[in-house]
Amino acid sequence: MQQTRMGRVEWVLLIALSILWGGAFFLTKLALVELPPLTLVFFRLALASAILFLFFLSSRRSVTGLLPFWPQFFGLGLLSNVIPFSLLGWGQIHISSGLASILTTFNPVFTVILAHYLTRDEKFSVQKVAGIGFGVAGVITMIGAETLNGFDNAVAAMLACLGAAFSYALAGIYAKRFRNLGIAPAGVALGQIAAAAVFMLPWVLLFDHPWTLALPSASVVWSMLGLALFSTALAYVIFFRVLEVGGATNSSLVALLIPATAILLGGVFLGERLDSNDWIGLGLIAAGLIVINARETK
Repeated sequence: MQQTRMGRVEWVLLIALSILWGGAFFLTKLALVELPPLTLVFFRLALASAILFLFFLSSRRSVTGLLPFWPQFFGLGLLSNVIPFSLLGWGQIHISSGLASILTTFNPVFTVILAHYLTRDEKFSVQKVAGIGFGVAGVITMIGAETLNGFDNAVAAMLACLGAAFSYALAGIYAKRFRNLGIAPAGVALGQIAAAAVFMLPWVLLFDHPWTLALPSASVVWSMLGLALFSTALAYVIFFRVLEVGGATNSSLVALLIPATAILLGGVFLGERLDSNDWIGLGLIAAGLIVINARETK
């Protein structure tokens, strides 16, 4: 059985990944001012896959070796990109980027639960069960107060962000199968992102009619380029490197670090503020993730 231990390099990469994905919430919020969510997701994926394809060509790597795995790439792209990006894009129309990032921190809690039933090497432990309890309490703290005022778009947006976290958890577990296929992290990233872009195209054409949209401003164009190059292409290469070594549960801990970047950027540049329930919820979820990652005592 392959060990899932994080070394110093993996922890450094995990921190870098948290900055790239934390910045994605800020860039998404900027782009949503002018673009509908599905269109933004498609262009983010299409640009990222083009960037990775050019990287493959420049490094003289062959993409033909990826072709036999297209069915798996479509499954991974659906879980890792199409569903969560679309849900988060819609959710951030109605709630702040910082709050959306906090709700996705529930990803490791979902991962722990799913990994227990879907994997052989990441089972429940006392620490993990306690961590799940903290995480659930954190989500209830954030969403519970809103539901007292009735089910509105804000509550629906928070549930959409939790749905994205659940999809990310499934994707992390599903992606473990690529560890034994001999595909480099950059190859997995290219395959899943390209497949996700292909999957998104008909939905964008059907619902958003992008040819009718006004040309985006320079700030939106730069936001899309940042999302594609840094928060998607580079980020997923790093993610699959960490997943390959650290496993689904450890790699999902990036969610604990993402809100720091998202909240900072949202507060400084967008004037976003979180209320007390959001901070308490973040603290409870963070405590749960710390407990989940605690080493078992003998």
